[in-house]
Amino acid sequence: MSTQRWMSIHFFSFFLTWGIFLPYWSGWMIDTKGISVSEASLIMSLGLVVRGVSTLFAFPYLSARVSSKRLLSIMGIGTLVAIVCYIPANSFTSLLIATSALHLFYPTLMPALDSVAGVLVQSKQLKHYGRSRQWGSIGFVSIGMIITIFTGLYGDEIIFWSLLCGVIGFVSLGFVQTPMILSEKPPMDQPKKEGLLQFFRIKHFRLVLVIVILLQASHATYYNYGYIFLQEIQAPTYLIGFIINIAVIAEIVFFSIADKKFNQFSIGALLTISAIGSSARWILVFVFPNVIIFAIAQTLHALSFAMAHYAFMKYLIKNIPHRQIPKAQGVYSALALSWSTAVFTILGGYLYEIEPKLSFIGMILCTIPAMLLALVYKRFENSKNI
Repeated sequence: MSTQRWMSIHFFSFFLTWGIFLPYWSGWMIDTKGISVSEASLIMSLGLVVRGVSTLFAFPYLSARVSSKRLLSIMGIGTLVAIVCYIPANSFTSLLIATSALHLFYPTLMPALDSVAGVLVQSKQLKHYGRSRQWGSIGFVSIGMIITIFTGLYGDEIIFWSLLCGVIGFVSLGFVQTPMILSEKPPMDQPKKEGLLQFFRIKHFRLVLVIVILLQASHATYYNYGYIFLQEIQAPTYLIGFIINIAVIAEIVFFSIADKKFNQFSIGALLTISAIGSSARWILVFVFPNVIIFAIAQTLHALSFAMAHYAFMKYLIKNIPHRQIPKAQGVYSALALSWSTAVFTILGGYLYEIEPKLSFIGMILCTIPAMLLALVYKRFENSKNI
């Protein structure tokens, strides 16, 4: 099996499960476990805190001691055990414990796969990151279409069993032949100075990190309340899955052309465009809270999420040595995809209970500052090139 195909299959398999978990998990707990929106918000926010700790400390620690192949197996099996723990969980406390256990392992697979991709690109074994990453988006959108049909037939309980089966499938990929470089254990004599703080001494790392933190945090309301917001604005049940997956279709299109169309764009330009697109997305949903405009705004996910992620990956590949990429990914995942999202999930939940559309406009508290900072970074890049 070629390295390109191996990477594509792993992205596809993981994001197949992520397409179940991200849009539907809060709704599943609310509908099948009988908890309130605020309780689900608190559970998911605390889960994100655990996720941040795991990706910032546990993931880099294990990355420095075990091979990438073994790391994927550990996190996959841990995820499977955590999901089984949901079966007997029926109270707020037990659901909180199960969700915390899940966030300890499951989201770590995302930076692990991106780290693997970064290593393979730097070692010239993976030619097109975007081409493999688009298969992750294809997995995400395909399961969304299927889940919509089956929830209509069998109810929201199917969400849990679908996630369980998907994770079993991902764990089974551990038996597939892996690129040799991923089976190599990291050297144990790495300099002690290679700590987390070293990244903040790399030129402009702090600025780029703050920008992507703000851009990714702005998705908190959409990730946690997009599903129930569509119900609120009376979207037909059979269309909700499709509407959610418009965002991922846009993401697929972006990643399929990113290496060709956006490779020559500077990192600052990519981040600026992402911030503009993200601001427009949340303003549209607030001003026009109806199904058609929400669906149109979903196409901006290609800018608000995909372009920001692509820009950060481009920064890492250009500026970070490959053996330090897992630590940098851990910082990104913890701060941009976990803790900041946890904070804005709580804010979004508070605004949602006042007025659902307020939770979306509240996200420009992230996107406007991100746009201004991206313009500052773009200016630094331009002055460097003069």
